[in-house]
Amino acid sequence: MLEYIFFDERPWNRFVGFLQEKGLSPVADHEDQGYMVRLPEDTADGLMDDIEAFYDEMLDMNEALFIEEEGAGQLHTAGVTVNLKNGRTVQAAVDPKLLNRILEVVSAEELGRLVNAIVDAVENPDDRSICQR
Repeated sequence: MLEYIFFDERPWNRFVGFLQEKGLSPVADHEDQGYMVRLPEDTADGLMDDIEAFYDEMLDMNEALFIEEEGAGQLHTAGVTVNLKNGRTVQAAVDPKLLNRILEVVSAEELGRLVNAIVDAVENPDDRSICQR
């Protein structure tokens, strides 16, 4: 499943509407960590390019809304989902500005793969060098 996260309902709603206009049936939920949208990984590559481009636009909107609300003195938090070996899922707190900057250059899926690689290395340490593995 491909996952997309938003911290504001407005870009989330626009993203869901965009996906539905493209004939997709996204799974959209409001969860503790934010507003989530999930799509099957077998979504056509050409369509994925359009989806990623629109998601980037919605992240920009999300960031602009964040900055606007930050000026109003509201507290903002963000998190990254971490899947543990024992099946538990936990949230790692991340500065929202940092997370938005990261998501400007990598997709949510790529970030998830990176986080899961780190979790795997922590839970299953291998002292050999990378070239020996």
